[in-house]
Amino acid sequence: MGLCASRDDDEDSSAHYIMADGNVHLITTIAAWEEKLMLANQQDKIIIANFSAAWCGPCKMIASYYCELSRKYTSLMFLTIDVDELPDLSTSFDIKATPSFFFLQNGQEIDKLVGSNKAELLKKITAVVDAQGRPF
Repeated sequence: MGLCASRDDDEDSSAHYIMADGNVHLITTIAAWEEKLMLANQQDKIIIANFSAAWCGPCKMIASYYCELSRKYTSLMFLTIDVDELPDLSTSFDIKATPSFFFLQNGQEIDKLVGSNKAELLKKITAVVDAQGRPF
């Protein structure tokens, strides 16, 4: 099992992920990260950044659920960052464990979840959607 994602670069698709869903964007470069931050700000979207690793069992376990949530909550922007592919970005977020989910609004952290707790992830997503006052 892998993460469902669309790639935001021109690398070949032999990464550790299954590219199966366009609602989760796999970020593999700092340029792609910055582009998504800018786009989210322009569209007034909250970003959920999932810092994960291909070798991480809990990351693999929650991947399909994360994809499912991305299809339901289209008012949010779902990103996945492999901590091994972008170590500098991961360090800037002080990632100590994977998966780590960061909720960002206008580039600022508004919430965080460490671990693969499906119920808690859903709770945090519904809270940010409710705070936005918009449909999913």
